[in-house]
Amino acid sequence: MTKHVIVIAGGLSHEREISLESGQRVARELTSAGFNVTVSDLDPSLITLLKGADQPVVFSMLHGGVGEDGAVAEVLDLVGVPFVGSRAVACRASYDKALAIPVAARAGLATPARVILPHDMFRDLGAPNLMGLIEDRLGLPLVVKPSASGSALGVSIVERIDDLPIAMVNAYAFGRTVVVEEFIAGVEVAVPVFDLGAGPQAFPPVEIRPQSGRYDFEARYTAGATTYICPARLDDDVITACQTMAVEAHQALQLRDFSRADIIVGQDGPVFIESSVAPGMTETSLVPLSLETAGQSLSAVLAQLVRLADQRQ
Repeated sequence: MTKHVIVIAGGLSHEREISLESGQRVARELTSAGFNVTVSDLDPSLITLLKGADQPVVFSMLHGGVGEDGAVAEVLDLVGVPFVGSRAVACRASYDKALAIPVAARAGLATPARVILPHDMFRDLGAPNLMGLIEDRLGLPLVVKPSASGSALGVSIVERIDDLPIAMVNAYAFGRTVVVEEFIAGVEVAVPVFDLGAGPQAFPPVEIRPQSGRYDFEARYTAGATTYICPARLDDDVITACQTMAVEAHQALQLRDFSRADIIVGQDGPVFIESSVAPGMTETSLVPLSLETAGQSLSAVLAQLVRLADQRQ
């Protein structure tokens, strides 16, 4: 069995600093579990490291960009190194909200109504011609987000239709396609899912209460800016419904090992927003808090994921 784990962190995405923090924490936890851990950035030296290591297992903590869109998984398959996490095709489907939300909807999960607009379409047809159509379809407020991005980068809540064009421009700064969704009012929760060998299991939902009222980048990664409550202050049946939805999303998107489902509990029940294939592991991240609430050791859980990945080689 492997004793050498290579944690990949950093990269060149907008979430580089968060990735580095997540990678260092994963490295510390796996070191305490008895593994020899090397932390590597995403650079040309990585391939040499992978080829020279003795039966390594990779644990990628790259957030956004090539970390969650399947590109790293493709390379690891090419090199022939086992890794923790989802396969490339599942990563791509989950990372791109324009793909993930329809998959979840077809699986029977409640999802927001949405319009998907590539940049070329927005530019060629013109914002004035589209704004009224979008408002007629989705109403107000609206949530505008890049189709493929994380950590709430480029996300806006639009309460006046005249503010939609600038929100679209801001979102296009993070990708060529933008998703415009109906706004779902309710309690935002995050539900981790882990498969430790007996099938995917959902852990306690974490309720998210940002002081600013919006869970944006600053609220996610500034200590004290958001209150996290675990387990969420929801009725038992609602918690169960959220956990069931998280597992169903994990399965519908064909994810592997672990994921985190973001859900809003509205007046009609839970609504699936997205799943992350590389959720954060920083000091303010939600997955470690959920595991702690469930009485699980983060170190032991990560070590088990490594052992399962090693068995797949």
